[in-house]
Amino acid sequence: MADLLKVAGTAMVAAKAAAGKTEDSVVIMEMGEVSYLADTFIVTSARNARQVRAVTDEVERCVRQATGSHPVQVEGLDDCKWVLMDYGDVIVHIFDRETRAFYDIEDLWGDVPRRIIEEKSTIV
Repeated sequence: MADLLKVAGTAMVAAKAAAGKTEDSVVIMEMGEVSYLADTFIVTSARNARQVRAVTDEVERCVRQATGSHPVQVEGLDDCKWVLMDYGDVIVHIFDRETRAFYDIEDLWGDVPRRIIEEKSTIV
């Protein structure tokens, strides 16, 4: 049970941190029933590479501060078109807008439970 609570906490902290740095939607997708990769995906986007990097930095800072967790791996920082932050059971996807529309991973798994985060304040 403690592991499940930690995952939920990491996912919510990451989602709220992302929402605080972008005006694009932030979606939490519960993937446990359909994917072995992670229990939860966080999906968001930003208008350009600089903002993608800012969202990535804020997610990492807030998750570390709130949970003590660091990503196991971060990929995509070279061009910031699709940054993937792997926290084990939580994977954060931060796209630029064009790449998010092209891959459309929210529709790929359109039947999984999801929640849209609308809060625009960051975690301190």
